[in-house]
Amino acid sequence: MILPNDATVAVVDGEKLRLFRNKGMEPSIRLTEEAVDVEPANQGSGMRHRSTSANPDQSRLEEDDFAAAAAARLNRLALAGKIASLFVIADPRTLGELRRHLHEATKAKLVGDLAKDLTGSSVEKIEAALIKA
Repeated sequence: MILPNDATVAVVDGEKLRLFRNKGMEPSIRLTEEAVDVEPANQGSGMRHRSTSANPDQSRLEEDDFAAAAAARLNRLALAGKIASLFVIADPRTLGELRRHLHEATKAKLVGDLAKDLTGSSVEKIEAALIKA
């Protein structure tokens, strides 16, 4: 994949959000990590899952809440004009939950996504996954 210069790459799972900027000139990819804070206080996500018979796993609810909070953070950045283009890498479950909460303006900036868990990976491994995407 050719990732645009200054594109934002969000690497997300149910517990962590890592943001990167592509500082490489097309077609090369050189990611630099940016500091980001996410407060998983969004108790509104996953409301349809609150029944214990439908979802007995409390950690899943917490992961869904975090995905919604991560989407809210990305939405704020996109609406503030701090994201020109966005590529999302997340495990399949988190990616699905994240998509539900992305604002239309954020979706318009989305240049691609990858359903893979890379939050604990090195920058080099993330860059390699982007090249293959």
